[in-house]
Amino acid sequence: MDINSLKTIAEWSYKLTPMYRGYTDKILYINVTDGTIKEKDVDPMMKEKFIGGKGYGLKLLWDATKPDTKWNDPENEIIISPGPIAGITQYSGTGKSLVVSISPQTNSVMDSNVGGYFGPFLNFSGFDALELQGKSDKDVIIIIDGETETVKIVEAPEGTSNTHILARELTEALANSDAGKDLVKISVVSAGVAAENSLIGMLNFSFYDPKRKEVRFKQAGRGGIGTVFRDKKIKAIVAKVPKISGNLNNVADMKPIIERGKRFNREMKELDESQAQMRSKGTAHLTNIMNDYDLLPVNNFKYGHHKDAYKIHSDVYKTYFTQGVPDGCWIGCNMSCAKGVDNYELRTGPYKGQKVLVEGPEYETAASLGSIMGIFNPDFTIESNFYCDTYGICTITWGTTMGFLMECYEEGILNEERTGGIKLNFGNADGAMELLHQLARGEGFGKIAGQGVRKLKELFVEKGWGDADFLNDIGMENKGLEYSQYVSKESLAQQGGYAMTNKGPQHDEAWLIFMDMVNNQIPTFEDKAEALHYFPMFRTWFGLMGLCKLPWNDVEPESNAETDEPAKVPEHVDNYVTIYKAVTGKDFDKEELIRQSERVYNYQRVFNLRRGYGTRKYDAQPYRAAGPVTKEEYLSLEEHYDKQMKEIIGIDPAGKSIEEKMEITRKHREEQYEKLLDAVYERRGWNKNGVPTIEHMKKLGMDLPEVIETITPFQ
Repeated sequence: MDINSLKTIAEWSYKLTPMYRGYTDKILYINVTDGTIKEKDVDPMMKEKFIGGKGYGLKLLWDATKPDTKWNDPENEIIISPGPIAGITQYSGTGKSLVVSISPQTNSVMDSNVGGYFGPFLNFSGFDALELQGKSDKDVIIIIDGETETVKIVEAPEGTSNTHILARELTEALANSDAGKDLVKISVVSAGVAAENSLIGMLNFSFYDPKRKEVRFKQAGRGGIGTVFRDKKIKAIVAKVPKISGNLNNVADMKPIIERGKRFNREMKELDESQAQMRSKGTAHLTNIMNDYDLLPVNNFKYGHHKDAYKIHSDVYKTYFTQGVPDGCWIGCNMSCAKGVDNYELRTGPYKGQKVLVEGPEYETAASLGSIMGIFNPDFTIESNFYCDTYGICTITWGTTMGFLMECYEEGILNEERTGGIKLNFGNADGAMELLHQLARGEGFGKIAGQGVRKLKELFVEKGWGDADFLNDIGMENKGLEYSQYVSKESLAQQGGYAMTNKGPQHDEAWLIFMDMVNNQIPTFEDKAEALHYFPMFRTWFGLMGLCKLPWNDVEPESNAETDEPAKVPEHVDNYVTIYKAVTGKDFDKEELIRQSERVYNYQRVFNLRRGYGTRKYDAQPYRAAGPVTKEEYLSLEEHYDKQMKEIIGIDPAGKSIEEKMEITRKHREEQYEKLLDAVYERRGWNKNGVPTIEHMKKLGMDLPEVIETITPFQ
């Protein structure tokens, strides 16, 4: 690709503002409708209350849109913002960005976190956030060149938008030479053809791996933001930096950051193999652990384990992953969890016979492109992982959608006539792969499948194919977003950790299964409510800063179990407090960390309310997330459910039919969930309808006029 030969639509020159203590206080605004490119100053109030990352994204999106703005309206925005800590290289996990937009799936605000180099490179190019608006009438590429201090919008050339080809071409075209030291200065954001033909498109953020000499990717997967990207006719965004060095954030005090970084690196070196095996298996180390604890989603979350799960044991994936190479998705990260399968020969699709690098699979993908479909074949998972990535669709969303479709097929709601001849029974890898390729081509039942679970449920009811109550019970979505890959039936806290999320059921807000189900650390409603206050707020903070959550608790200090609150990993919390102070020079403590997150978290709840959601009824969960929907589910754990009925519910199951026992179990579990909602709302400062109170927003210092105006009718 010859970049210089591409027609320039708009060009803007600027004076690069270096970061100072984590900020440039500049926003890059681009409108692809009319070619506007300009720099905006960060309002001091926004910086104080919204901090960075997701906070900046929410505030900018609110200001740019109206309550009824649709996802495909030109005024909808995509905001990418890394946060003040993103880009430092002395502590692990500091390369994250948050992407925010109005979602095609939920019709509300969506945020998705992603690694790769683009976020830090945006910072290094002089901007705390990128604000994209408008809709082009032709495919365009945006080039942010911090080296020449120019931003361009150019017409995209003809050819594929699939990521593994496009990102490589752009990286090579914009580098000054083909040397690794030049290629590493380029990062590309792109989606693929499936993002154009579905509502579940995702974004790939690239980074160049000099050891492999390959362009690699991390994904902003959730909520269809890649679909928004391609609807705006943006084919790619490229960031190029003049240099990468150890202190482009211009921190207030580097010494404590280095000290804490060395301490964490030592923990990784000494403890990882015995605790998490991140360096050899990445998050795929969880596959067998989840199966052992009945938490691995099998056959659309019907079951939590399977006799064939040994075929996808983490030891099996370890044999596929290239070992002994640095595997971080940002410079300086010592977790090395971004595993890859090198030189993998594809068996299907448009690139059949080609050898490619496949990212992961991570645990979520091993489950979503595997066990949830009843498929226990690593080669299917790896190949479909590659195609989901390059086509630009979320593996979690696709897998949960496929699990739903397969159960519908087995229940007779779907048949070969309705699927266009594709057999979609559980375990049918060939049918699943063909449907994925159909989606990429925008053809047949594949294109229908790309609408996601919520719209599929509506379609099947409208056509009279299935019972609405049953479809709602088994359709694993909440707020329009598909569930991520943990079975929550035996963890009431995790049920809340999924269905009470602001954006929909993604585990990045609260993963409480082991605290709740395995270790029984939060037995009362009050305990669960406290956990569902603290952990979503703590995890929100990572999204304000540009941090990955994995270094927080996937490997813990040896003495962590002896602390007062081992689930919080106090030493690592102190690391983050220390690093924030060292980057920004501001006074800070662990209490203020939570308050920063509360402000943004509650603002997002109010944003949902502004969009017509954000009340109690939208925190309802599909019953499959709470208990057995079908007789075969109940019978698979009959002894367990009967014991609970007798000891917890106080009803003797003897002599009762399966249907009667299922009804009793359901009534109890649904009542427990409603009690959980009450407890959590009270702890969060919300009323019984799930709306933040005016008093609470005043206490947080978030009583902004637009907030008070939105919540007042619900008080």
